[in-house]
Amino acid sequence: MGQQQLLLIVLGVIIVGIAIVVGISMFKSSAVDANRSAIASDLANLASKAQRYYRTPVELGGGGQKFDNFALSTLDRSNPNGTYGWGTTDGGAGFTGLTGTAGTDYIFIYAVGTEKASVGGQTQFVAAVALVTPDKVEIKQGWIPEATGNTFKADVTSNTNTNGQTTSFSGFTAQ
Repeated sequence: MGQQQLLLIVLGVIIVGIAIVVGISMFKSSAVDANRSAIASDLANLASKAQRYYRTPVELGGGGQKFDNFALSTLDRSNPNGTYGWGTTDGGAGFTGLTGTAGTDYIFIYAVGTEKASVGGQTQFVAAVALVTPDKVEIKQGWIPEATGNTFKADVTSNTNTNGQTTSFSGFTAQ
């Protein structure tokens, strides 16, 4: 083979390699975006269930105008999109203007997705927090450190956790 043919082969291999790297990067970015959208949709659904519980009379198994004793079923705590729990703190999301008592007048539903990305030089899970009140739902999307996310997932899915309530959601950074 001539030198020109070898040069063209090497150039072709380099171009194909760059195309593969760019394709992988685009796929990863798309997977993170899709996971972010999926957990936001799941949070909206779970928030709707929480509001339904709030409005249902105690005699019919609801909260009777309170979020007291709200629970996520075992099926609601995990799916292919992520892991879900609830609690009375925002985990660092920074919701403001809250009135009333957490756990009675409003709750937070947390989501930790399945996709990870490097954010600020640290591996983090896709995450979101929903503030649920009787009248509205506000969702903030962002990131949670990998170690904290793994602790949250273990806490919510453990056999000792009977209602999905957790205090292990922390370190949330809004996007």
